[in-house]
Amino acid sequence: MSLAVVYSRAQEGVVAPLVTCEVHLSGGLPAISIVGLPETAVRESRDRVRAAIHNSLLDFPQRHVTIGLAPADLPKDGGRFDLPIALGILAANGSVPSKALADVEFVGELALSGELRAVSGVLPAVLRATRAGRRVIVPRDNAAEAALVGDADVRGAGSLLEVCAHLCGRSELPRAQRAPMPAAADSGPDLADVRGQAQARRALEIAAAGAHNLLFVGPPGTGKTMLASRLPGILPPLSEPEALELASVRSVAGLGCAPQDWMRRAFRAPHHTASAVALVGGGSVPRPGEISLAHHGVLFLDELPEFDRRVLEVLREPIESGRITISRAARQAEFPARFQLVAAMNPCPCGHAGDPSGRCRCTPDQVARYRSRISGPLLDRIDLVLEVPRLDPAELRQSGGECSAAVRERVAAARTRQLMRAGKPNAWLGNRETERDGALGEREQQLLERAVERLGLSARAWHRCVRLARTIADLDGADRIAAAHLSEAIQYRRFARD
Repeated sequence: MSLAVVYSRAQEGVVAPLVTCEVHLSGGLPAISIVGLPETAVRESRDRVRAAIHNSLLDFPQRHVTIGLAPADLPKDGGRFDLPIALGILAANGSVPSKALADVEFVGELALSGELRAVSGVLPAVLRATRAGRRVIVPRDNAAEAALVGDADVRGAGSLLEVCAHLCGRSELPRAQRAPMPAAADSGPDLADVRGQAQARRALEIAAAGAHNLLFVGPPGTGKTMLASRLPGILPPLSEPEALELASVRSVAGLGCAPQDWMRRAFRAPHHTASAVALVGGGSVPRPGEISLAHHGVLFLDELPEFDRRVLEVLREPIESGRITISRAARQAEFPARFQLVAAMNPCPCGHAGDPSGRCRCTPDQVARYRSRISGPLLDRIDLVLEVPRLDPAELRQSGGECSAAVRERVAAARTRQLMRAGKPNAWLGNRETERDGALGEREQQLLERAVERLGLSARAWHRCVRLARTIADLDGADRIAAAHLSEAIQYRRFARD
């Protein structure tokens, strides 16, 4: 047979479109040509494949080899197509039975020796292949990651020769087994380590319960970073679909997913020198950025005004939509980015504005310029803005407050109420859902209208106040938003305006 068909998967964001590798042997001078919009790494696979087949002591056809990667308009990059190309050549030459390739997909890069090397983006490929009803053969180093898809039939191979022996029925590749997952992810730093700061702890609990964005403002050393690092520990555990989504992003980024990280919320804290591409993703071949790696987790931006303003502005759309679309001339990729933003900043350039000692020497113009580095539209998307004051020395000697486990129980109960009512946290509600689930009484409506008029709040801030009040009511176990809930929500908005 001079024609063979092998199935594989490309990498396009967290989607893995099917690629059909067709190999045809024809007369003429021995040569290999690859068509179907291959990038440089794919064009170079002809040399890797030839050497791998020879070093595996298999027959390489001395004919003209034409390799077509369909669909032709989809760019193909990386070494992930080495294994399907090699098997297509061997099947077309009669060294491997073509029938054995019909219900299997292959992903893997070949070394010149014929060994298989791991590639990135295996998890999305296995997810799509399993939905299509096919088995998957991947490099052995990718098998543990691929086995995270519980119902997938995944086989890990160490070399091209092992794959050929499996397809020919001479030996069986072992099925990859999912590693034992921890019953509960390590919650990380405990909230009990925080001394004092009762109001900041309260804001952190509200933010965790409703997935709201949060900004801490205060002088250096008051515990802003310490508080932010404890947020993942009080968030509800990830569900299985959420864990798979996050693992898929990590797989595409080439980070993998260790069993101990399986159910752990992400906590990403990029430095303030990070570029827009590092933050939201990009590159000639689009790759996920920090906001996607923080999917279903926390993105912490310390020293918020020190970030380039243009970098911060790119956060506005993904905060609202929960996704980021990266467009390039040749391709477009979409990544999930449903992250919870937590930021921290000083009140002025020196960090001591409002200190009773009077050691701040910043002029009003300097303070205004410093705070103006955060645009109004971005601040409008932050639900809670809270001052974290300097502690009295006596408070530092006191024992810590509640532990993370106790707070996490209340947060989980409030989040369960939200999921049963709307299927998602309050911060993700649309305007119509907000009006439905956050219906206000006459007294509460008048209170909110007065606050909007006095504070000059936008329509977006109006709805965010209602969602925040709905979360506070959920923490109290209340069915309706009371004036006390709404007043507390408005208080966080009032500080943002100041």
